[in-house]
Amino acid sequence: MKDVKKVDNIENVERALIVIDMVNGFVREGAMADPYIEHIIPEIERLTKEFLKSGNGVFFVKDTHKKGCMEFKKFPEHCLKGTSEAELVDELRKYEQYATGVYEKNSTSVIFAPHFIDDIEKMKNLKEVVGVGCCSDICDLNAFISLINYFDQNDRDVKITIPENAIETYDAPYHSRVEYTDAATKLMKQAGIQIVKKYEMKEGK
Repeated sequence: MKDVKKVDNIENVERALIVIDMVNGFVREGAMADPYIEHIIPEIERLTKEFLKSGNGVFFVKDTHKKGCMEFKKFPEHCLKGTSEAELVDELRKYEQYATGVYEKNSTSVIFAPHFIDDIEKMKNLKEVVGVGCCSDICDLNAFISLINYFDQNDRDVKITIPENAIETYDAPYHSRVEYTDAATKLMKQAGIQIVKKYEMKEGK
């Protein structure tokens, strides 16, 4: 892909884009999908291209489960390993080969996914994490509040930024996307995460 630079040495990553659960099973098919979430795909693709072209790290997180996993006691069966539900949406899947890291998670928090924290620890030069994806009140919230707590625990000065136009959640009875996203962004802001309307990379970065 033209002008794309994959960061092979994870220790060189200074700015990381973490894309949470932009998989078919939450967007286009299956019991947990809400097609409305599609509206954030163009912005996430824009950021993905910008990060790759500028030599920054891109990391994809994919909800991936086995039959009978514990999470299915709380949510309908979804994103089974080996099915299209567990794959990134087509618009983003083409960038997966250029990602510095790809993680399959079996819970609502990527923090516990194999190799995720190990990779965060390797990024000694990391200065900023930009978080995008779905669902804003579940997997985004769990990922980025846990991550900022990890940075605090280890006295690492790493900023986390969440652009509001690149996160979303589902709409359902007793689960208003507007209400729950608003609550999630307030909780993240309270935890010290920077919430912005749109993320713009500074020139030369």
